[in-house]
Amino acid sequence: MKLTISKFFAATAALALCAPGVWGKTYTLASPDKCITVTVDNNDGRLTYEVSREGKILVAPSPLSLDIEGEPTEITVKGSRKKADVKETVDAPLYRQNQFSVVYNELDLKLNGDRGVTFRAFDDGVAYRFYTTSKKQEIIVDGETVQINLPSDLTLYIPYCNSDKTPMSMSFQNIYDMTPASKAEDKLAFLPATIDYGGGLKLTLLESDMESFPGTFIKVDKKNLSLKGVHAGYPSGLDYHTRRYQEYVTDREDFIAKTAGTRTYPWRIMAITTDDTQMPVNNLVYALASPSRVADTSWIRGGKVAWDWWNNWGLKNVPFKAGINNETYKYFIDFAAQNGIEFVVLDEGWFDSKKNDMLTTVPEINLEELVAYGKEKGVDLVLWTIYNVLDSQLEEACRKYSDMGIAGFKVDFLDRDDQLAVERTYRIADAAARHKLTLDFHGIYKPTGINRTYPNVINFEGLFGMEEVKWTKIEKNMPLYDVTFPYIRMMAGPVDYTPGAMRNANKKDWKAIYNHPISMGTRSHQLATYIVHDSPFTMLCDAPTNYIGEEECVEFIAGLPTVFDETRIIDGRLGEYIVSARKAGDSWFVGALTNWDPREITIDLSFLPAGRTYKAVIMKDGINCDRNAEDYSRETADVTAETKLRINLASGGGVAVRLDPEAR
Repeated sequence: MKLTISKFFAATAALALCAPGVWGKTYTLASPDKCITVTVDNNDGRLTYEVSREGKILVAPSPLSLDIEGEPTEITVKGSRKKADVKETVDAPLYRQNQFSVVYNELDLKLNGDRGVTFRAFDDGVAYRFYTTSKKQEIIVDGETVQINLPSDLTLYIPYCNSDKTPMSMSFQNIYDMTPASKAEDKLAFLPATIDYGGGLKLTLLESDMESFPGTFIKVDKKNLSLKGVHAGYPSGLDYHTRRYQEYVTDREDFIAKTAGTRTYPWRIMAITTDDTQMPVNNLVYALASPSRVADTSWIRGGKVAWDWWNNWGLKNVPFKAGINNETYKYFIDFAAQNGIEFVVLDEGWFDSKKNDMLTTVPEINLEELVAYGKEKGVDLVLWTIYNVLDSQLEEACRKYSDMGIAGFKVDFLDRDDQLAVERTYRIADAAARHKLTLDFHGIYKPTGINRTYPNVINFEGLFGMEEVKWTKIEKNMPLYDVTFPYIRMMAGPVDYTPGAMRNANKKDWKAIYNHPISMGTRSHQLATYIVHDSPFTMLCDAPTNYIGEEECVEFIAGLPTVFDETRIIDGRLGEYIVSARKAGDSWFVGALTNWDPREITIDLSFLPAGRTYKAVIMKDGINCDRNAEDYSRETADVTAETKLRINLASGGGVAVRLDPEAR
């Protein structure tokens, strides 16, 4: 496409280009389908951008800048270049589909001060990123202006930081506050966050390729109706907690990054959707990340996990003292082997987490014996650790445990996204990949595409997951969150929500219990999460002995794939319900969740190939689940592409359906 000039200046375009200080310059970029338009203005030493869709302004003129120490603060466009209809095919191992394509138009603006900015317009969003071309080996980035000025007082879905004392050092776990911008709380929030324009139109703010640079928080300017980006300062002082050897920041510099002079910076993404069902399957974060640096990904695999921590090692009716010891973990391994579950996690306690040493186990654990026992049973082990502890022994720990036969690490308690914290995640991902170890990142910021760059990073926390029911309040409303975060947080990447509770309760009966936790909502709600969630490495959170008598549910969960060829959202509305359909091989899987409101849904199976009959196994809310949320019904039926399943979802309910083709 050719450079275009705003209509106002069309008659004097030549003069404007010759005298930017007087007239300024305007550049426009349209999406391939021409629906989305980005307008960039350079006037009076400032750079602003505007985003509209079919003439409707989504982002009013908003400033953007990258401020480099020693470089001019005024911005002047020195040159421009466009590319049209750029097509890319992205291989996506362990993602929500194994491959996808993107098409975009690009505008590159060369700026003064060894800077530039690149805009890309897709049919489903807009992204931009700065770059620098300084010959200096190292530069200081004082700050980056990331801002979205709203055209009116719009509704926001934002998750506030869950620590008022240290808002930039926290777990990145909170429910979404749905609020008009003018009534937002006076505190920082983390990404992703969504703006609702009404009529199904939404914009979600995300970021990608966040390497060696801090992540973005947002603060809502209620008076001026603006979302303003805030970045953590570069850490200048560090210390360690006494409860566990977890690093924390004691002081920060005034600048945000110390980095190479020539590089690109994170993509600022505005994903634009016209229907809520488009949101969970938006691929911009993954598409904009750096391509894989792992040449051979054939060894990387996901699967289901028998997990100890959520149930507090809560075995019953066993002839040994349950806890962090070999007898307990052999029981977990036996349970996994008997049910076709691929992994067992040894969570916190297998080494002394107060010490900076994960190479030494506690006396109660003989790790070599457990690994050998697991290998005999066809079950691999994954070890929990702390980011800075692993980082301090990185090569030695990766080599030792890879050689021992450990499958990977569950890494916890980063709780930051400043530059040093982000660099740590890439350093760990690279070392683990070289030693063929997979990673499950917990206590971390939202995904920003590192799972494309390092596909051995197979899952992330960074959400208000099932662990919260051990201590939260009913007002936190997990069923509402369960039909909110798949639309927003899951746009960024997969989620380690840790479902699988066999103790379930309705709203009137639920309470928080730490040692014997209970999920909010029905049993079928739990089963459906395994299909609704992008989660290639997913837990069975309850104790193995709590699954005794629940073999029907365990069989259903264990039989589900965790990696799919295709994902569709066939129905749903943000904050109300969601219906997801996924394909693996020739089989399809459908999961549906509702909030506390009961509802009837119709599952249209027209996505099935015509002319074929499928056997459906349907796990749905039982007739008495209003009295006992654990009540469910298992039904089977022969279905085709013409079938429409009418399902009643109970309060906090769900349905999970497996569809296997009948032999021809």
